[in-house]
Amino acid sequence: MPPSGNPFSFSRVTLLALVEVLTVKKTTYRDALPLSTTSLVLAILAVNYVFFLTWKLYLYPVYFHPLSNFPAPKVVSLWRVLARFRGKAPPGQLLLELTERTPNDGIIILQGAFGTSMLITKPAPLADILVHHPYDFAKYDTIRNFLRPVLGDGLVVVEGEQHKFLRKNTQPAFKFGHIKELYPTMWSKAIELNNILKEELSGLERRGNDDTRIEINAWAGKVTLDIIGIAAFGRDFHVLERPHHPLVKNYADLLEPGPAKFAYFFFTLTFSKKFVDLFPWEVSRRFNRTTTEIRSICAQLVRDKKAAIERLGDDQFDILSLLIKSNNFSEAELVDQLLTFLAAGHETTSSALTWATYLLAKDREMQSTLRSELRAALPDFPNFAPGQDIAGILEHLPYLNGVMNETLRLYPTVPMTVRTSICDTTVLGHPIKKGTEIMISPWIINRYTRNWGDNPTEFRPERWIDQDGTHMAEAGTKRPTQKPNNTGGVMSNYAQMTFLHGPRSCIGQGFAKAELRCLLAAFVLAFEWELGMDEKDIMSDGVITIKPNNGMYLKLRPLDGGRKS
Repeated sequence: MPPSGNPFSFSRVTLLALVEVLTVKKTTYRDALPLSTTSLVLAILAVNYVFFLTWKLYLYPVYFHPLSNFPAPKVVSLWRVLARFRGKAPPGQLLLELTERTPNDGIIILQGAFGTSMLITKPAPLADILVHHPYDFAKYDTIRNFLRPVLGDGLVVVEGEQHKFLRKNTQPAFKFGHIKELYPTMWSKAIELNNILKEELSGLERRGNDDTRIEINAWAGKVTLDIIGIAAFGRDFHVLERPHHPLVKNYADLLEPGPAKFAYFFFTLTFSKKFVDLFPWEVSRRFNRTTTEIRSICAQLVRDKKAAIERLGDDQFDILSLLIKSNNFSEAELVDQLLTFLAAGHETTSSALTWATYLLAKDREMQSTLRSELRAALPDFPNFAPGQDIAGILEHLPYLNGVMNETLRLYPTVPMTVRTSICDTTVLGHPIKKGTEIMISPWIINRYTRNWGDNPTEFRPERWIDQDGTHMAEAGTKRPTQKPNNTGGVMSNYAQMTFLHGPRSCIGQGFAKAELRCLLAAFVLAFEWELGMDEKDIMSDGVITIKPNNGMYLKLRPLDGGRKS
């Protein structure tokens, strides 16, 4: 079926051509045409298809489409832009450049060979789509089918009533009090990571290796897998000690960037996963093998946890235990939820930690400022006094939270998401037909000049710090006091879309921020560092999440007790 209001489709113009042939054959002019029947059919088909392409690519989207009253960039085809995503520009960057050049009030129309899409650029329409009527919009089935083997039928994949049910029944596991109790575990894992990295550096020096660079992204993935293992399963995977753990290998196969993976993702969305899997493609076999292995690991963890609860009682407070004790999930449904928490729960923070180290490596003064703040707040690093409130200390450090939030703004884990309207609805009072594609790009929203003012791509942790009066410092001088803010200095919280908003927002964002505070604070106190690779080789990339496509190599210099050794 053609879109509502569009009378032409490929099948219709083909049928029309056949009617035209029969009409011409019955007219008095049939003998005057120097064409055979076959030539006549081909000629009329050609004329009709030229008209159809002209209508589809120009006349309909520009003059007749229900959304044609919205501004559009001066680009012939959206897909020509998307094709360039595999070049040197990060995901979302080329669309951001189009957005900056196109005057708009929050909605831009992108016209492509496969249809017309709404690109959202400002906070006002986001509130309609994500909060006021979020269940009027859903992910495409092709996207959900691609994500299902990786994430299961969890909160990221399911829609409608099923999503409402899951959100309600998993929310208790992410209450503030529960996350606060996890801070000591996160901190201990951060210290363990530091110790292992110091051992790695010592080993390289003992072997006389001049190349003492550390690829931090891989280590970030390992430590966050350990943390989510404890938080979600009540089990320490000891991935930091076992670098060849099957979860490390499988998630590296799934999430590390590469042209073959992008091609597999593109063809799966264009056609279908079932169709693409018919071809003898190695990346397809690897995708299916790794997702099957991860699901098998999660299924065994569910069985082990159920046995432990029966044997030891129900005093366990990890996410899996809470879900089991709710009695709302079958074993298969529990596996689905754990697939989501395992993938999303470690990948968000590992990517953010990697980008934070990159941004601080480029500005040693900012790195030093953060270290000074942390030294003052944590004088006994790496230890804490008994009963000391780790969460209370880290959550109120202005510069630490500024670095964290600014990193999450500039490098959102998922730079682009796509929705389609599943019913006739409205956005900002504009009627939106069923089947309309909506593109929401945190990369664009978080970096758009109209949302963030001048220099929106500049890394400025100070955006997230408020001056809060003055206090008396030593020698009787007055100094301004500071506190973190949650807005970045802009008027709308919808200008920061890394975790989205509303019922489809990331349920684990509090967990991810707590984890990042601990890992980043401990890392800054344990090391000084600079980039260990040419900056031109650092490029954000990825099929599902945004990662550095050539890794992130750092030159680390260990500090003794938070100070230079």
